[in-house]
Amino acid sequence: MALSLFEQPDDWTEPGAHPVVGGVYRIPLGLPLDGLTAVNVYVIEDAGGLVLIDSGWARPETEKALGEAVQSLGHRLEDIDQIIVTHAHWDHYTQALALRESLGSRVRVGWEERHTIEAFDLADGVWPRQVVLLRECGAPELAARVAAVPVGQSDRDMPFGPPDGWLRDGERIALTDRHLDIRATPGHTRGHVVIGDPVGGLLFSGDHVLPHITPSLGFERSPEKYPLRSYLASLRLMRQSPDALLLPAHGPVTRSVHTRVEQLVAHHEERLDEVLRQVSSGADTAHAVARALPWTRRRRRLDDLPLVHQMTAVLEIDAHLDVLAQHDAVSWQRVDGIRRFAPAA
Repeated sequence: MALSLFEQPDDWTEPGAHPVVGGVYRIPLGLPLDGLTAVNVYVIEDAGGLVLIDSGWARPETEKALGEAVQSLGHRLEDIDQIIVTHAHWDHYTQALALRESLGSRVRVGWEERHTIEAFDLADGVWPRQVVLLRECGAPELAARVAAVPVGQSDRDMPFGPPDGWLRDGERIALTDRHLDIRATPGHTRGHVVIGDPVGGLLFSGDHVLPHITPSLGFERSPEKYPLRSYLASLRLMRQSPDALLLPAHGPVTRSVHTRVEQLVAHHEERLDEVLRQVSSGADTAHAVARALPWTRRRRRLDDLPLVHQMTAVLEIDAHLDVLAQHDAVSWQRVDGIRRFAPAA
C-alpha cells in the first residue's frame, strides 16, 4: 500500500531536503543549464547507510547544497553508502563520481549505459554521432554548426567514466526496511533505468516519466538506432506495472505515474499524426518536417530554438519517422546519404 505523501513546496526547485514519504527525501540541486534549472536527488534513509538516487552535476556548489541538505536531516555526506543513478547524463551521474572519489561511495548505473560511457572521448567532439545523424536527416548546415561547438575546459575537467557496478533489468536491491526494483526503460538513453519501491508505492522515474516536459530521445554519446520505439515500449511497461507516486528527476512529485504516462503516449501519438501530415504535404526529410512544425509550449520555429534544442528536435522527428516506417505509414530511401521519406503507396 502506498505511503502518505507529505505536502510539497509550491516551487519544486526550492532548496532543502523535502520529505516525500517516511524515510525518503527530495533534494533539488541547481544546474548550469538554460531552461532546466534543477535536478531532484532523492535520499533514502537506511540502517546500512544513506542511499542516493541520482546525484546532480559535479560542481562545488552542488556538493555544498547536497551536504547542507543531508546535514539538515541529521546526517553527513560520509553517510552516503551507495548511489543509484538512473542514467549517465551529467546532471545525474557526475556528482556521484565526484563523491566516490572523495568519500568512497559505491556508484551504479544501468548496464546499457556502458555504450556511451565507453565511447566517451572528447577528441571526437561534443556530439560526434549526432553530427553524422543530422547529415542523414538532411540538415548539413545544422550538422556543421554542431560539429563546430568547442570542447570547453569544464567539459575536460568533468568526472566521467565507468561505475563501480552495473544495474540489471529485474534486479532487486534489498535494504533494511524496503527493497528497490530496477527496471530497464530505454528511450531517453539506451541504459536508462527506473527504480521502484513496490511496498511504498513509489517510482523514482529519472527522466523517463517527467510531470511537465517530454524527455529528449537518444540524447547520448552512443545512441541506439530506434530510440522512440524503445521509449514507447518503456512507457507500455509503466502502464503494465501498478500505479505509484511519481518521483521525477525534474519537476514536482505527483500522485500517479499512470496518469502522466497516458499523457506522454497521447503526445507522441499526436506528434506521429503531425509528422505524417507533413510528409503527405511534401516534407521529405526529418529536417524539413522539423522546420514545418511548432516547438515547445510557445510553438516556436525550429530556427528560433537554441542550437542544442534544434539538434534534438530534428533527431526526435527522425525517430518519429522511423516509427511511421515501422508501421508502413511512410517509405524511405537513401539518396546521396540523406534519408528521404514519402507517404506509403
